[in-house]
Amino acid sequence: MKKFLNRLFYPKIYYGLKEVHNGHYKMKYRGVPCQKCPFDYVIYQMIINDVNPDLIIEIGTNQGGSTLYFADLLKIYGKGQIHSIDISDNCPDIVKNHSRISLFHNGWETYDLEIAKGFDRILVIEDSSHFFQNTLSAIERFKNLVSVGSFLIVEDGIVDGLGWSKSFDGGPVRAINHFLKSNSNFVQDMYWENFFGKSATFNTNGFLKRVY
Repeated sequence: MKKFLNRLFYPKIYYGLKEVHNGHYKMKYRGVPCQKCPFDYVIYQMIINDVNPDLIIEIGTNQGGSTLYFADLLKIYGKGQIHSIDISDNCPDIVKNHSRISLFHNGWETYDLEIAKGFDRILVIEDSSHFFQNTLSAIERFKNLVSVGSFLIVEDGIVDGLGWSKSFDGGPVRAINHFLKSNSNFVQDMYWENFFGKSATFNTNGFLKRVY
């Protein structure tokens, strides 16, 4: 049996980052485009289960596939709302009409932080333009809403691995590094970063857990 199991994983098979990245553009959830790495789909449902949030704030809606996915998870768990923020309205009715989803279309800068103060457990996901300054400004604005033990998840640090960081002025990873220098109450949670293998996520360096 041991010999068989060893052969089961031989030879090694490698999947190129470019192919996975190209595939993620075609991902859909319940027919709605949802541009996420397949690994991150699984990681998110585990984090949401562990955190048990009353509110998820998603910065960057696009067409709302991930918004719908998160809302359905909250429905399964029996609690929670999602506030999804963008600068435009591109969502189909299945997203707009979900009882656990509230959409905001005037950008994260205009989101009224007071709205979130009635919630006890808050998870924040930053998935907007991925440019350094925009990412840094967004996470600085929303950081105090994140509950202790919950996460501020900064998406798409993978632009570094794709060789695009210069196009994004350093992108999310540069923003994360700046943020952590002055926010010691957040730490990188490498458990999720490396769950499926070393940095097998599109959210490179981006699982920031609030510890106090």
